[in-house]
Formats: sequence, C-alpha cells, structure tokens
Amino acid sequence: MGLNNAVQAAVLQCSFGLAPSTLMPLPKGAPVMIGGVLAGTTQDMAPVVNIPPFGMCTSLANPTVAAATSAALGVLTPMPCVPVTTGPWLPGAVRTLVNGAPALTAGDKCLCTWGGVISIVNPGAPTVTSG
Repeated sequence: MGLNNAVQAAVLQCSFGLAPSTLMPLPKGAPVMIGGVLAGTTQDMAPVVNIPPFGMCTSLANPTVAAATSAALGVLTPMPCVPVTTGPWLPGAVRTLVNGAPALTAGDKCLCTWGGVISIVNPGAPTVTSG
C-alpha cells in the first residue's frame, strides 16, 4: 500500500480559510527526512507554529468574523485567520511512526474550533511503500 507522506511545506487548506498555508513540522527527537525534507506527524498540530494562518477566516463561529459581520449589518465580513486546532491530525499512518507518532499522510484532517476542517492539499513528498 502506498502512502503519500506529508512533509515540511506541504500545502494545507481550511474549509473556512481564503488562502492556503504550509505545514511546519518540528523535529521531535532525531529528525526524520523524506525526500530531503522534514517528515510531519499527527502531533504537528500547534496553531501558528505547525499550522500557519489561512489568510482570512469566513466562519461565523469565529467571534471576530461574527462581530465584523454584525457590524456590517449581516454582510459576511472575513477577518484574519488564527487557527485554533482541537486535537491531532487524524487518522495518521497506521503502520509508519516518526519518533513514536503516526506519520502524517495525504487524507489526514485536523479540526479548528471555529468549525473549519484543515486538509492536506499537497503532501509534498514522493509516494513510498509501507510494509
């Protein structure tokens, strides 16, 4: 079975964000490289540190968007995105660990408190086989 591993600078998108972002994994233990770049794990979920903002946020669950939209008499008014993740990326690689955490792969998702679903649009690493 082939896994498409997510690595540093993998392209991310939030369902309520107006711009893509890039994954910024941090080494935990010995750095694990795939194709010459740092591999991501399901634990690379820290807002701003691992998951930079997605430009502007359009979620009415975000208090700043709700307030700006209310001030604009109900016209949706996007505000700067600051992701607030609720937990690790899911589901992660079943059999591939990076320093004890499941490797991050294409298809994994991370949730934002404001209702957004963060997806990996382009994992940025070549396909490898997992045994």
